[in-house]
Amino acid sequence: MKARCWPRFKWGLALSFLCVAAHAEEIKVLSAGAFKPVLIALQADFESQSGHRLTISNDTAGGLQKRVLAGETFDLVVSSPSSLKAMQKAGKVSDAPPTELARVAIGVAVAPGAPVPDISSVSAFQQTLRAARSVAYIDPAAGGSSGIYLDGLFERWGMRDEIRAKAVLVPGGLVANRLMDGSADLALHQISEIKAVSGAVMVGPIPAEIQNYTVYAAARPAVRHSPAVDALLAFMRSPQLDAIWRTRGMEPMSR
Repeated sequence: MKARCWPRFKWGLALSFLCVAAHAEEIKVLSAGAFKPVLIALQADFESQSGHRLTISNDTAGGLQKRVLAGETFDLVVSSPSSLKAMQKAGKVSDAPPTELARVAIGVAVAPGAPVPDISSVSAFQQTLRAARSVAYIDPAAGGSSGIYLDGLFERWGMRDEIRAKAVLVPGGLVANRLMDGSADLALHQISEIKAVSGAVMVGPIPAEIQNYTVYAAARPAVRHSPAVDALLAFMRSPQLDAIWRTRGMEPMSR
């Protein structure tokens, strides 16, 4: 059966269409943590326009990799290319190249009312780290992309032990929550996840010379192909959604 479509006005376009699938499906999406806020922002529009329903489960990139390799079922997995490559090598996701969706930078945040620190240069950022009483970031052992990168950066600077002595290592989830409960003075995390914490004050991205972007791409399971997933991927790659990506702290990849 074909989908039924009705004309509607949306996103400032002259005309678009509301198409509800004749056979609605539930789409289980496994999402790396930094991508979840974007999925949530898109969820209501996608569900209302397609008739399909999203079930979103999130984890660190490393956590998702372990879950998929252990046999967890899914319809789409969104993670970093390196973790998807490991899943592909194990035969858990399709051999087709993953669909690149967006990239996100690492940012710095402080609590409401706190002095805004200087992160305008590498040396200023280093001084800010040294001056902070506590620094929160993802525990590298949890497999989060930003935590792994930052731990390596601190080691290259010869500051790893100094930072670790006052680190609030977060096993997963929203690092900036540690600002809101008072357990950290400074939060370092991917910008999309900082923006997901109400009240956290975004200082800005870490300096360009040391910035590390995480690309998020989507892959299907190796064993099945769902037209509903086709619809979701087409929806996420629509240029009309670019403003939503950017508002949530992500840069859409070129199409």
